[in-house]
Amino acid sequence: MNLRRMLSSLLCTAAVFVLPPPAVESKEPRRPNVLFAFADDWGRHASAYAQLDGPGSINDVVSTPNFDRIASEGVLFRSAFVSAPSCTPCRSAILSGQHFWRTGRGAILRGAVWDDSQPSYALLLRDAGYHLGKTYKVWSPGTPVDAPYGRRAHAYQQAGNRFNQFSQHVTRRVAAGANLEDAKQELYDEVLGNFDAFLADRKEGQPFCYWFGPTNVHRKWIQGSGKQLWGIDPDELEGKMPPFLPDVPVVREDLADYFGEIAAFDAALGLLLERLIEIGELDNTLIVVSGDHGAPGFPYGKCNLYDFGVGVPLAIRWGGANPGRVVDDLVSLTDLAPTFLELGGVRIPDVMTGRSLLPQLTTSDAGQIDPDRDAVFVGRERHVEIARADYSPYPQRAIRTHRFSYIINFRPDRWPLGDHYRLDGDNPPTLEEVTEVTRTTIPDEDAGPTKAWLVSVRNAPQWQDHFQWVYGKRPGEELYDLKLDPHQTKNLAEAPAYAEHKARLRKRLLEELERTGDPRLIDDGRFFETPPLAGPLQP
Repeated sequence: MNLRRMLSSLLCTAAVFVLPPPAVESKEPRRPNVLFAFADDWGRHASAYAQLDGPGSINDVVSTPNFDRIASEGVLFRSAFVSAPSCTPCRSAILSGQHFWRTGRGAILRGAVWDDSQPSYALLLRDAGYHLGKTYKVWSPGTPVDAPYGRRAHAYQQAGNRFNQFSQHVTRRVAAGANLEDAKQELYDEVLGNFDAFLADRKEGQPFCYWFGPTNVHRKWIQGSGKQLWGIDPDELEGKMPPFLPDVPVVREDLADYFGEIAAFDAALGLLLERLIEIGELDNTLIVVSGDHGAPGFPYGKCNLYDFGVGVPLAIRWGGANPGRVVDDLVSLTDLAPTFLELGGVRIPDVMTGRSLLPQLTTSDAGQIDPDRDAVFVGRERHVEIARADYSPYPQRAIRTHRFSYIINFRPDRWPLGDHYRLDGDNPPTLEEVTEVTRTTIPDEDAGPTKAWLVSVRNAPQWQDHFQWVYGKRPGEELYDLKLDPHQTKNLAEAPAYAEHKARLRKRLLEELERTGDPRLIDDGRFFETPPLAGPLQP
């Protein structure tokens, strides 16, 4: 072998030893991203539910194509409920994965303080390497810091927060001469701008956890905007209203406007989905869409333990889930935290009372998946701080099964939705006051046209009984047979034929409250009865 050939052979041999080994594909699966789209005050109203509920439901009038897409490409939960029908306790329960009554001062709206000893799924995911962020509302009891979601540094709102006043902004821009679709697009651009800023901040390959929480579905909204902005005709609701909502023009229009804000939220959801597709992250993202309780400013809605107040939409899409199924298990939004943690590879804290929904997502079955998921537990304490002049709460707990709803009202001597300020005095509130100012009277129900109309007709012979039904004092126990009475209008708590059912439900409810250390059962509820602010307040 000549010298040149020898050197060539040696160089080739050396190259074999210095070349890096071939890349070996990791066996460890990628951790999924989490996109939680959560609308303020959005009850169980989506066009996907119209198909389940059958014709004649108010959901016939709702249009949510993007929520429906999540449901058809993922899993739609027929019966999902919040822990409490008030924003702060509901969100405290979601973040901590526990019944709201276990979250200390986070269990109330006014005067709430987050207990740092409580687990927060968001912070646990952050500590496990997730890129954490939110836009708009997460947990904000009147303080400048969203403590359980990880401080203001995780807020992405550089593009603005005008979406939270969707109908106000769009109506104003159209009145100034803008095209309707162009006015909407300004807010759509804001939604994507905020989401893009969040995505741009993450490291390459880093999983993310993002909470999209607009408040536009929360009052106020522009009267008539449902029809003007979305083509929702209030007349289509005639004959479909549940019995607790008067089937009159002003209430139908108010509900149509509410559905318009839901349509706006759904449009924003569609933008987030398209962006996930564009960046190739759709199937590796757990997409959860829901709301924090029922409709504001309507009887039986927000601040009530009836289905209209605690029932919420829930659809989940994930590439690892078997799609196109409807699940009948009774689930609580407290189940989301352990679901997020399990998929993120994080140990679920022992204190969490929620249970992961991963079995419901990964099975190929539909209907009732887990026979043990046959009940959920809900409750309420304090909402608006001046709901009652002495600052007392309205304590309630309930168990909801497939067949029954059973409610304990621990203080039936109190007004359930707040004192009837000025209603019987010499200076009754005006229609405008009750429409615009929540705290004018019956403060635990948001101000709006429906509330104002009912207050204005409270002494009319046709509506006196209806007013007392939805705003009057309630008995210590309520029991509803959902098979015969799905709208929960006929209280059977004193019916002899239902005595055995009531006893069984009461026992199961109290056992759950005792098992989970509900302060309401301790020292006559002293923890919740003690005002978090000094002294009673006056309106």
